[in-house]
Amino acid sequence: MVDRALGYGFSLRRGQTQDGPGLRTSVFMKGCPLTCAWCHNPESLTARPEVWWLDYRCIDCGKCDEVCPNGATLTGLQVGHQPDRDVCTGCGICVEACPAKAREQLRSEWSVKELVNEVMRDQAFFDGGGVTVSGGEPAIQPAFVAEFLAACKTEGLHTALDTCGAVPWKAMDSILPHCDLILFDLKIMDPQVHKRWTGKDNRDVLNNLRRLATMNREKNQPALWVRTPLIPGATDNEANISAIGEFIRTELGSAVERWELCAFNNLCNEKYQRLGLTWEFADAPLLEVEHAKRLLAVARAEVGTLAGRVILKGGLMKPAHKSSVV
Repeated sequence: MVDRALGYGFSLRRGQTQDGPGLRTSVFMKGCPLTCAWCHNPESLTARPEVWWLDYRCIDCGKCDEVCPNGATLTGLQVGHQPDRDVCTGCGICVEACPAKAREQLRSEWSVKELVNEVMRDQAFFDGGGVTVSGGEPAIQPAFVAEFLAACKTEGLHTALDTCGAVPWKAMDSILPHCDLILFDLKIMDPQVHKRWTGKDNRDVLNNLRRLATMNREKNQPALWVRTPLIPGATDNEANISAIGEFIRTELGSAVERWELCAFNNLCNEKYQRLGLTWEFADAPLLEVEHAKRLLAVARAEVGTLAGRVILKGGLMKPAHKSSVV
């Protein structure tokens, strides 16, 4: 195998069950064209190197202060040993020096060969699963992702791309021949509301979805799953779900194999704290089960004959009554 591209990611997670069929290994790439206010992977938003500090591991030895070439460590009772993000270059020198592993590098450089070899360690466990490339947005690194997925297919692995769709078609088109499945986020139908919550309108998102549906109908591949996050106060209203359902029914139709409504969770709040960021949804409540079920009913009613393909995902939901069971 000859590597022609390098990729920049931040995590490889094994044993995943939420990123496509079966048991999967998910590769998370760094960088994204959107800035979704609810993003559950804030460490993916920028492609540049970053470091964060894990206070619960810190032994207050001061090594990070000593070795930083830029004087980028904020030290004190209120801030602990947080990196000063106006100065920190993410070089990782402090990560290597920390004896307690209280600092982590948030960008790894991968070659295709290295990453394929790492994923292949899990091959025996897939049994209907495979590898999913997620992020961030993988399609902003199209050369690397295309080469990596092509190599995975050569090894006989099922391949999936998890995308926000807000990229030029040329980038996505270069990856698609190597994908068995596309997990496509469709968050909000109104373009101005979409821009308010994600930083960008949804024109590219919708156009790319249309082209994917056409490709699926003509070639019967790749398979297409649409995913909509149910975010309190942002996407979880009946008008939005109804509009998405109408778009699926009228413009995508049978090309959509599955539509997942993904319930909000608040497990990422600590990531924002480690990055020195304020999360807009830090105090947002979990979805109530009954509200989620109403949205599911709206979605199924809107897509008509495709209703059996709509599912509700998410174990973190709040019972409306004490007797309710998730």
